[in-house]
Amino acid sequence: MSIPPERDPEAKRRPATARELKALSHPLRLRILRLCGNGEWTNKELAERLGIDPGTALYHVRRLTAAGFLEPGPVRSGPSGALEKPYRSTGLSWWLSSPVEGSDGPTGTAPIAAFQEELAEAGPEAIATYARFALHLSDEDLRELDRRIVAVIDEFVETEAVRTGRPLYGGMFVLHRTSG
Repeated sequence: MSIPPERDPEAKRRPATARELKALSHPLRLRILRLCGNGEWTNKELAERLGIDPGTALYHVRRLTAAGFLEPGPVRSGPSGALEKPYRSTGLSWWLSSPVEGSDGPTGTAPIAAFQEELAEAGPEAIATYARFALHLSDEDLRELDRRIVAVIDEFVETEAVRTGRPLYGGMFVLHRTSG
């Protein structure tokens, strides 16, 4: 089945490079990227928010910056008057395909681990909705289901700027082959 390019989410994406995939392969970097996608954070703020050493935060921020996922924001004065260097997301990560061309598959379970950490931090009362399901799908069915769900998510991502004053929700869509 041929999908018109304007309806194909993958037409907006490109395969991730090996460097980009490596940057996205650590749960902590994914959490930093999500935080910086919702505002500008300094290395110190990230370390405090995530309960990690500032040196560890800086290491991961540098990996994300080198891969093009973070960029420095304007230098600002902190509460004590010291100059601070915040970082913000470039938005690049949303428009990448998971697999690298020629690789065997997706980036692994780092996104799931990051999501589990965020969900545990938010607590069970933070869950707004979920759907658990099992489906028998051909390869074509799988591609079509993925395309349609990603297209809906893309519509919301593209119009996110008009909703910034509303409550923030996180989510994850994962399809996996079952063992039985």
